[in-house]
Amino acid sequence: MSFDVLTINPGSTSTKLAVYQGDKVLFEETVRHRMQEFADFNNVQEQFDFRWQVLRRVIDAFGYDVNNLDAVVGRGGLLRPVAGGTYMVTEKMLADLKTNKYGEHASNLGAMLAKKLADTLDIPSFIVDPVVVDEMQPIARFSGNELIARKSIFHALNHKAAGRKIAKKLGSDYEKMNFVIAHLGGGISVAAHRQGKAVDVNNALDGDGPFSPERSGSLPMNDFLEACFSGKWNKRELHDLIIGRGGMISYLGTNSMLEVEAKVKAGDEKAIQAFDAMAYQVSKEIGACSTVLHGKIDAIILTGGLARSDLFTSKIIEQTNWIASVIIEPGEDELEALNSGVQRVLAGLEKEKLY
Repeated sequence: MSFDVLTINPGSTSTKLAVYQGDKVLFEETVRHRMQEFADFNNVQEQFDFRWQVLRRVIDAFGYDVNNLDAVVGRGGLLRPVAGGTYMVTEKMLADLKTNKYGEHASNLGAMLAKKLADTLDIPSFIVDPVVVDEMQPIARFSGNELIARKSIFHALNHKAAGRKIAKKLGSDYEKMNFVIAHLGGGISVAAHRQGKAVDVNNALDGDGPFSPERSGSLPMNDFLEACFSGKWNKRELHDLIIGRGGMISYLGTNSMLEVEAKVKAGDEKAIQAFDAMAYQVSKEIGACSTVLHGKIDAIILTGGLARSDLFTSKIIEQTNWIASVIIEPGEDELEALNSGVQRVLAGLEKEKLY
């Protein structure tokens, strides 16, 4: 059976929408937003009406009859830690998102938009594999100091979608295989997936693991403490140095890996060193996750936007293909992943979860 499902992915600079009938795309649209459009909003929640109007305009422009929908799904936002899966949008979930209880991000609007439209049609609304999916084994939570526990915040939606795709290509199920999956994008997350669960992963948001185009990853703690108390930066500025102005922006002044790669090909020595260092750190993280799985790995999967770069992935492959075969699944089709999660639930292949 196939079902009509509207998928909604609100991002910091875009709103992405698509309607699927089974795995067939009926229409898809990405609306880009200029920062000036958000200038009068004090927080993400104040953008709700603006995003709602965008949603309605797109649907109307394609002439789609929303009465044909069987469900609506939004990108999962910052919630309390949950296991992977497809979740029904509930009032408890909405309450946590509306108050930004666990953090503020544009993706918090996904469930809210889905719920509003679904309620007018008397159909269910869902989220799938939000960034706070937490399946870490207890030993992985130790940081080295009892004051701080390691957290699971990563690109769960794309990780699990890529895992399912590759497992199917290999003639098996994601829940039966062991993978090391690296999402390579503006943020980088590398996880050990054991039989359908991400049992260890770097916190791709808050400063853990490899550096990325715009995030610092792990830093030497004492040196960072010196920076904190130097008086040169306030807390907000230091936060931005970790998230937003770290990584390649810090080294080369850009988060565009196309620009970085062009510099590398032109022989820019500083760019070559930074480019190689990022690939080196990703490879090292893959190696660490391999030990988590005791070397019993069906494949290493490289996914995300940077997986399209042959130059970048070749460096990772060179350092890691002795561990296991490396498979490239480029891009991050989040709308497709959202749809797939809901299609499985509506078809009775998977049970929805409650927050």
